[in-house]
Amino acid sequence: MDEQQLIREAEYKAVRSSGAGGQNVNKVSSKVELHIRLEETKGLSEEEKQRALKKLSSRLTNSGELILQCDESRSQHKNKGIVTQRFLSLVKEALTKPKIRKKTKTPRAAKLKRLREKKKLSEKKATRKDPLKE
Repeated sequence: MDEQQLIREAEYKAVRSSGAGGQNVNKVSSKVELHIRLEETKGLSEEEKQRALKKLSSRLTNSGELILQCDESRSQHKNKGIVTQRFLSLVKEALTKPKIRKKTKTPRAAKLKRLREKKKLSEKKATRKDPLKE
């Protein structure tokens, strides 16, 4: 994964942020949106692209575009930094290979413990029976 290439290919748009903010909110575009088409990026190998597309499929638009946005700060510059970091960590997480599960046996001690508990319970129930009916 080439982070610098991904950042260069990402398209940033500054838009007006929603919510409270008084008169200033109507004239300042502090919200930042990051748009990138993962299929066309040169920052990922083909294998990485397939893995990322599969993992992030629920976050992609119909045209295969990943859109992230940030309006946490009142500064456009800070929001751009935040959304870039969020994007890079999202891609890194999508590219991590899951650990292969190793099959393990049930420990002998656990089996013996289960059998002891079973026997104990059956003895407890046996003492509840009426001895005259047998």
